[in-house]
Formats: sequence, C-alpha cells, structure tokens
Amino acid sequence: MVRAAVLPAVGAPLEIAEIDLPAPGPGQVRVRLAAAGVCHSDLSLSDGTMRVPVPAVLGHEGAGTVVSVGEGVTGIAPGDGVVLNWAPSCGSCHACLLGEVWLCANALTGAGDVYARRASDGSDLHPGLNVAAFAEETVVAAGCVLPVPDGVPLTDAALLGCAVLTGYGAVHHSARVHAGETVAVFGAGGVGLAALQAARIAGASQVIAVDVSPEKESLAREAGATDYVVASDTTAREIRSLTGKQGVDVAVECVGRAVTIRAAWDSTRRGGRTTVVGIGGKDQQVTFNALEIFHWGRTLSGCVYGNSDPARDLPVLAEHVRAGRLDLGTLVTERIGLDGIAGAFENMVAGKGGRALVVF
Repeated sequence: MVRAAVLPAVGAPLEIAEIDLPAPGPGQVRVRLAAAGVCHSDLSLSDGTMRVPVPAVLGHEGAGTVVSVGEGVTGIAPGDGVVLNWAPSCGSCHACLLGEVWLCANALTGAGDVYARRASDGSDLHPGLNVAAFAEETVVAAGCVLPVPDGVPLTDAALLGCAVLTGYGAVHHSARVHAGETVAVFGAGGVGLAALQAARIAGASQVIAVDVSPEKESLAREAGATDYVVASDTTAREIRSLTGKQGVDVAVECVGRAVTIRAAWDSTRRGGRTTVVGIGGKDQQVTFNALEIFHWGRTLSGCVYGNSDPARDLPVLAEHVRAGRLDLGTLVTERIGLDGIAGAFENMVAGKGGRALVVF
C-alpha cells in the first residue's frame, strides 16, 4: 500500500488515503515518486473546469525512480530516474502523423482506466491525467516515462514534466520569440515563471511580467523580467507606455481568464502575436469586433502543453539547465508533503507563490 491524495468527487476536498497498487502489467512501469509539482491544471480538474473520471489520484508533473517493469517493456529498467509524461503520443492519429504530438487524439485515454483501488473499501481509482503523481508510487504506461536527462537533479526534474515544457514551449514553439523582441507574460505562477526564463533565453530585449500580486515582483525579476506590472484595468495601457506606445511583439497569457486574454491581446503591438496558455472555463467568453481584428493584424493562438514534444525537448531543456541558463529552483516557492496539497490549492486560488513542490 502507498499513500496518495485522492479526489473523491468533483468539487470535493482531496483526501490523503492508502491505496493498493497492482504490480505493473504488460507495457507498464511502476515508479517511486521523488517529487510532484502542484499545477493549476490539478485545481482545474478538482473543481470541474476540466473533466476526468473520479474518484481519481491527481498530479501530472512528477519524477521518480523505476521500481519494476512489466512484460515487454524495453529501454527502462529498475533504478532508472524518469520524468512522467502525462500526455504520451500514440504516433498514429491525424495530429501525430502531422508531427503535432501535443494534440494527440489518444493522449488521455489512460485517464479513464482503473489503475488502483482504495485500501479501505476496494473502490476503483482512476489515474487523473494518466500518471497519478500525487502518490508515493504510481503505475503508468511505459510511454508515460522518459529518462531524466544527465545533470538534472531528480527532484527538480519533476518540473520538466509540465511547467517548464509548457512555459518554455509557449515562448519557443508557439510564439516563436526571436532575439531583440519584446515580450509580456501574464501570470507569474509556475508556468509563467518558466515562460519568463524562456523569454530571457530567447534573447528578448524587454520582458514584462504581469500579475495581480505585487509580492511576486522579486520572483518575476529573478526569472528574467525587466519590468513588472501589477494587473489592473489599465494593464494594456501601462505595457504600451513601457514599449514606446507600440505594445509588445509577443504576449503570453498563462492565467486562462477572459479579462487577462483580452488584456494580453490589447497589449500586443499591431502585427504582434498573442499566445494563450492558461486553461479557462467555458464561462470565460472573450469577444472581439471584426474591425479590430482587421485593423490590428495580430495573431491569437492557443497553446497545448507548450506545443512540445517531450522526447525532443527534454534534452534541450537539460542543456539549458547544465549551462546555468535555466534555473528550475527559482520556480519553486514552497516544498511540501502530501498533506500540504490542499494548502497549495488554496494558495493558487489566492494567486500566491510560484510552484509548490511535493517532495517524497
């Protein structure tokens, strides 16, 4: 038996419980978690903004050590350090054949499986977004693990599984920031802080961080922000003022609210690019009139998982870590145990801190 944070029903608080994990079956791997990041997507799953079968063990950003492997698993062995990949590509759907593996139609089919049972009553449990990282150990499909790159500490490697792939990818793959361009990042949580670092790595000449919390300024500047704007009704005007009244070349929205998406669009220069990373609910309606779409000539695009291919991008991120360009530790503002996840959810709702990291 292992301890895990169980979501019993949508909208219910997480419960720390003992669960029974089976031995890995064919094509499966059992992993002992070293750390798991608490992502805003976990909050969105718990409150029903995103739907998954419940009861479930959430957590999709993690890293750990392989304990055992099932029949037919090759390339991974007990003792190996691995990063969990919550969105494995099938390789055969339309998106995968186009090379857009982050849009794989079958990536989340495993979330509907029963992967474990609650020890107290034997009730079925689902693996959240495939990997159920809010647990001391988990059993996942072999496609859900990737080797931890050399030179990246195992605990820090957890952040590569979502926050860094998403934030870095939003800047480099979706927005395609070039050296000398100006960038605004809306939201200074885990993904936003990763995006700020990515903009700095890309050579942006000016990096403006935007957040509702004045207390996050030091975090944002440490990540690479040259300017900091406390979000308000005048955010777009302030950003234009900071950029010679032009607006930024690129705005990256990491919040998922209609008001911030609209502010990001309004902050972008004529002909600029606005990339939306944040996951909002269906009630978050963003409106544009036809004339402004023509006049401003901006590009507005969604971004899933940073438009990343983890197998391709993890070695690139690792090289940035080894060279000192990417500091994973600066994303983490709180290190907690399983019992601290509920408090981390409360901090996310309140807009406090960067990434909380569950350390096992």
